[in-house]
Amino acid sequence: MNISEVARLTGLTSKTIRYYETLGLIDPDRAANGYRTYGSEDVEALQFLQRARATGFGLDESRQLLGLYREPQRHSAHVRELVQHKLEQVNEQINHLQAMAQTLQGMVKACRGDDAPDCAIIDRLADSERK
Repeated sequence: MNISEVARLTGLTSKTIRYYETLGLIDPDRAANGYRTYGSEDVEALQFLQRARATGFGLDESRQLLGLYREPQRHSAHVRELVQHKLEQVNEQINHLQAMAQTLQGMVKACRGDDAPDCAIIDRLADSERK
């Protein structure tokens, strides 16, 4: 299979596929003409990586998960630990975003939103005493 076929099957761009190759996540064969040829294992790995990335895992985390996917003697406890850690990170991000949303809501409420030059939002952002 050539790279355009693999891109179509995986939903990844050719550039991303080549990048994953440079990272050692896949290792396609080379034809006599030097072109990459991908097998079903490459496609499966790329689909796995695409789903891991879509779920929020970074490249290093995706590399670990791919290694576990490829390891028949893996321990599900290790996989669960990785996912539990990611869930904790996501929950921290949600809490941070909720705090940001509350701050922004307070700014919107404080602003008259008229043609006057006074702006409570600008004043709050300029006030170095506020935290």
